[in-house]
Amino acid sequence: MEWTSVDLDNCPVVRALDVVGSRWTLLVLREMFNGVHRFEDIQQHLGVSTSVLSRRLAEMAEHGLVDRIPYRDEGRRERSEYRPTPIAWELYPVVVGLMQWGDRHLTGPNRPTVQLVQTSTGKPVVAALVTADATTCTPADLTVLTSEPDK
Repeated sequence: MEWTSVDLDNCPVVRALDVVGSRWTLLVLREMFNGVHRFEDIQQHLGVSTSVLSRRLAEMAEHGLVDRIPYRDEGRRERSEYRPTPIAWELYPVVVGLMQWGDRHLTGPNRPTVQLVQTSTGKPVVAALVTADATTCTPADLTVLTSEPDK
């Protein structure tokens, strides 16, 4: 069977993009993967409107990408933190791949770069296709390093 004869309605890439194809979905996942979980913190860091973020988080919860966890700071009303689910963590290599592609092809001399390194060795980590039995790093094995842009 040739690829051009594959029905796009049955294409897993099309189905995945229906769920995660929005810019805001990937950016919200990036924030959560980097430890930003509270609505206000995500909203402030991304500069996204509260209505867009609320809608996106509701859609992400509907698709099983985030868990909503209530919390209450002393003297304040109950609010929510959003935590990535195990299926969201499966998208971590996708987000890392996009980040690394952007650093390779879209970073100029005055832009910061981000690098992932294995915490125990300090060696850079790359998003790659590997055999199913290959040793992989979990997010807990990694440290995010940023560099300042050249002035």
